[in-house]
Amino acid sequence: MSLFKNIFSSKKKESLDKGLEKSKSSFFSKLSKAVAGKTKVDDDVLDNLEEILVTSDVGVDTTLKIIDRIEARVSKDKYLGTDELNVILREEIAALLSETNTGNETEFVVPKGVKPYVIMVVGVNGVGKTTTIGKMAYQFKKQGLKVVLGAADTFRAAAIDQLQVWADRVDIPIVKQKMGSDPASVAFDTLSSAVTQNADVVIIDTAGRLHNKVNLMNELTKVKRVMHKVVDNTPHDVMLVLDGSTGQNAFEQAKQFTKATEVTSLAVTKLDGTAKGGVVIGISDQFQIPVKYIGVGEGIEDLQVFNKYEFVDSFFNLKK
Repeated sequence: MSLFKNIFSSKKKESLDKGLEKSKSSFFSKLSKAVAGKTKVDDDVLDNLEEILVTSDVGVDTTLKIIDRIEARVSKDKYLGTDELNVILREEIAALLSETNTGNETEFVVPKGVKPYVIMVVGVNGVGKTTTIGKMAYQFKKQGLKVVLGAADTFRAAAIDQLQVWADRVDIPIVKQKMGSDPASVAFDTLSSAVTQNADVVIIDTAGRLHNKVNLMNELTKVKRVMHKVVDNTPHDVMLVLDGSTGQNAFEQAKQFTKATEVTSLAVTKLDGTAKGGVVIGISDQFQIPVKYIGVGEGIEDLQVFNKYEFVDSFFNLKK
């Protein structure tokens, strides 16, 4: 299958394989039981596969789409052996992911001709939002880009302190105010500073409380409006960070945040400590929002650009 050959950098792929090991092991142990004693893909195998996908946190709606695609293949090919099921799953899930994740990036890049490129990061507390911002900043700086951080999560002193730690670690400037300050004011100051410094990338952290969606919506709308005053059409990307290890709870968070603001990309973290890697497939499909980054480990290099072919290859490749 040509799409899955010779496109992976070995170091990144090793990290991805390791990060998805729990998800893959769990999935294939279930799949091997489902096809035990079977030689062809029949209704029983498809019923079992449906249950496996749902219990792997792919989600019901996305699972039904995948089963429909495989049923169509079975109908067309008449006889489909169970030994071919793994390959078919790879092909059909990659095709499904391609509907939302149209790019094929493997490196951290920002669009040419957009300066500064402004990313507003949203997500509830505890999902790895600040860590994701720090690792993104590191990767952008490694590409030779000038990055500025904005600590607009002024609701928690810890959030400001955590972002400062990452700014120090990566050695990049941060704009912050004291706890309780107006987040929009921080965003304004951050963009103004970035323009003055001729920065390439601005990453704005925001508060992640969901207990009052109206307040959250109003706050994020105000932050966006203030950004417009400094740089037109900002933010260029509203990135929602989700904790992949929470499985179905990540779906619920995505639902709440997409109601509160327009989300244009996703980062799914903590995939290495869980068997719930299927959540990446389901969330991307159900919300029709591209997954931009995935977290597959605690190291600073373990935030990766999401590449659908690499992901599917790691998830469904049994060969070591």
